[in-house]
Amino acid sequence: MSKSGVNAPEEKKGSVFSRQGSQKLIVLLVVIFLFIFFSVFSANFRKYTTVLSIMDYSYYIVLMAIGVTFPLITGGVDLSIGTGLICYSLAGGYLIVHCGWPTWAGMLVSILFGVLIGTLNGVLVSVMSLPPFLATLCTCMITRGLGSICSKNFGISWPTGGAEGSWFRNIFKITIGDTKYPLGFLWVVLLVLLMGFVLNHTKIGRYTIAIGSNKEATILSGINVRFYHIMAYVISGFFAGLAAIAYSAVFSTVQPGTGAGFELEAIGGAIIGGVSASGGAGSVGGSLLGVFVICLLKTGLPYIGLQANWQQIITGMVLIGAVMVDILKKKKAQTA
Repeated sequence: MSKSGVNAPEEKKGSVFSRQGSQKLIVLLVVIFLFIFFSVFSANFRKYTTVLSIMDYSYYIVLMAIGVTFPLITGGVDLSIGTGLICYSLAGGYLIVHCGWPTWAGMLVSILFGVLIGTLNGVLVSVMSLPPFLATLCTCMITRGLGSICSKNFGISWPTGGAEGSWFRNIFKITIGDTKYPLGFLWVVLLVLLMGFVLNHTKIGRYTIAIGSNKEATILSGINVRFYHIMAYVISGFFAGLAAIAYSAVFSTVQPGTGAGFELEAIGGAIIGGVSASGGAGSVGGSLLGVFVICLLKTGLPYIGLQANWQQIITGMVLIGAVMVDILKKKKAQTA
């Protein structure tokens, strides 16, 4: 590999990691502040059931955020994960409920469907050279239509309660005695650690960062950029498939035609967590923390009397702030 290629970004690896570390620390402090703030001003917010609810509704967003971190770091985006999540859930659920497939098989279909759409996104972006925004917007519309076709325009309810095949819900929340425990948080943390290792210590991760930092230099270094670029979108699709399972475990019924907007929460969380809006930098752990900022705002603001419109405005302002911080960091790095 030439010195002007993928090694170029690595020359400043220490400074990049230190900036990522400071960004994660700031976001962690924001998460702690928000939790304390809402707890002080609302006695209902600090109840265990509220914390459990925040965990339940964060899983599918976190899983999407883990996956979409990779396309974002390449300088791209994946807008298909929101409607894709619903599509994969409807497809897997239909096979379980109406075709008699075992639950594990429906779960596998959801994941494979996500990988297929992720591969399609990667091919459109890397091989066909479509702009990521346009390519994934197209697959966003495709998955929205496919979800309605798969379910024949009816809502799908995955097995619930003590029904046969409802065991998958215990993956995310388990009841011991009279108390429910957010077991899903453990799996989310493990996946964040695993994908953090992939991003920082494997070829897929290093070349993902290299593509976002300087794609032309990476090509000149002899790296198979198309393959690793496609893999970034495959990872995003895989985690959208996992998110579909998490969503199915939390909600009793999955409705076709929904899901638009979920991707914005995942992408927003990743950007708040330090993923550069222009690519080349980011961390999976930061994406996790960023999602919790959004989830806390979404859950906590109604407890202090602010309605949905204000939730969207404040979340948008937080996102603007995160992007501005990213721009200032880049300017400072260029002048250093």
